[in-house]
Amino acid sequence: MKRIIFLGMLFILLLAGCSEKEEPIANAAANEEEVIPAYFDGYVPSPQVPDDRSLQKEGQSNRDLRGEIELNAIKAEIPAFEIGAIELMVHEVKVLHLKPEYSMVDFFHSYTHDMEFDMVKFFVEITNTSDEVLKFGPAAVVETNAGDTKLWEEDIYLEELNGEIQPGETKKGNIGFILEKPGVESLKLTTSDVFSASDKKLAEAQQIEVEF
Repeated sequence: MKRIIFLGMLFILLLAGCSEKEEPIANAAANEEEVIPAYFDGYVPSPQVPDDRSLQKEGQSNRDLRGEIELNAIKAEIPAFEIGAIELMVHEVKVLHLKPEYSMVDFFHSYTHDMEFDMVKFFVEITNTSDEVLKFGPAAVVETNAGDTKLWEEDIYLEELNGEIQPGETKKGNIGFILEKPGVESLKLTTSDVFSASDKKLAEAQQIEVEF
């Protein structure tokens, strides 16, 4: 009888020891904070596309009411570009895998009938440094090394970054395109030309190359 009681107490002590060892790990995971880069300050996430702002390392993922999104590749710290009087900053370029929630499927059916897919996404900031209204689009054409070619009309974010930009105005937001061909290792983004309000061409388009 004493042996049974002793073994029972030993078993309880072993369980308690395991719990004490595991607790700090659980607490550390719970206290880990997501880091969202400062260039997203003031940005309101898309109502259709899952929020990827905290995804800054390959393999990270996030799930919200819009679906699940995973980061496959990222390129950040890209130098600013001057296209005439337009200053363009591409803060980050990402290749992502997206699984929309069922409630979002109808929105994406105008772009693809796949239930999950890869996409490329740019977070850009555009500033009109002149004293006149200009017309500009940050991503007129996007071409990947895998063979995809996407035009500005296929952008899934619809954040009105193309078109008129007022003197001194800054716009920032996402531009994204659904990919048909996997294996993206590099891409070329071609901006639009810069035009005046009366459609006079002021500056040539610029091509930006990105390697992951």
